[in-house]
Amino acid sequence: MNFAAGYGKTNVDLLFDKMPRLPEEGEEIYTDRFSLCIGGGVPGTMITLSRLGVPSKTVTELSDDMFSRFAKEEFHKAGVEPVNVFKGKNIAVNITAAAITPNDRTFVSYGNEENAVDGEDVYNALKGAKAVAMHTGFPEVYERLKNEGTTVILDTGFYDDMTIEGYERILTIADYFLPNRTEALKLTKTDDPREAARILSKYLDTVIVKLDKDGCLIYKDGKYTFVGSIDEFVRVDSTGAGDAFFAGFMYGIMKGEPVEKCVLYGNLTGGKCVTAVGCTTAYLTEEELLSMAEKYKDKIVYNY
Repeated sequence: MNFAAGYGKTNVDLLFDKMPRLPEEGEEIYTDRFSLCIGGGVPGTMITLSRLGVPSKTVTELSDDMFSRFAKEEFHKAGVEPVNVFKGKNIAVNITAAAITPNDRTFVSYGNEENAVDGEDVYNALKGAKAVAMHTGFPEVYERLKNEGTTVILDTGFYDDMTIEGYERILTIADYFLPNRTEALKLTKTDDPREAARILSKYLDTVIVKLDKDGCLIYKDGKYTFVGSIDEFVRVDSTGAGDAFFAGFMYGIMKGEPVEKCVLYGNLTGGKCVTAVGCTTAYLTEEELLSMAEKYKDKIVYNY
């Protein structure tokens, strides 16, 4: 059990940066800043994790289109093993075109839900991993993996209709859950992150709430710990920060570190991610991560 893994759709991002403004209907506007990269979610997490020296496997959906071929090349460059569970014929990856202006950004995305993925295929591809990034589907897969000794970790995106009842089963399986402030408050129907953490502790022994630029809150054994953000990182693009945090956190889990240090690693990898445009553009090497973790160890504040 020396590798990390996760299942998730692959996203390919076409990023048009430094746009003076968004075009009106019928207009064409040029920019000289363009990049193409793997987007967020589990694939992005596995790429960042692999760059930290952890053997990583992405279980995903790929086909023979040009975007899937690009994704395969990017996975291989990062040392990630992609395992395809897609059996359809259309474009399997999600594709997003993002226009980034001085004030904000806007997206146009393609997503294909042609084929349901077989849970047994996902289980067979994830089996044997030391740590797995969970998907909100396939709870029975993660339950089996956990019973076999795998550490299972859940992250999620925000949904307007998300409820604690809808997440109850998957939360009772997860070893760790990594919601941000907005997601935690939405799930628990409260306006206080500390209260949200306390409510979530009904389902998890250790509760973690990401506070965005303010750091991260941990609740365990009735006590709160705070891990501050890293001031030296200057935000350029927040896209993918949560996935990069996930990678740093999983790195700590793979190395057997206490949860506070795992969160510090997450703050470092997430902070580095936002310093460039794109989900997987800016990253830390393992040597850089360990050096910065030592430098910023006082960011961990116990009995907060």
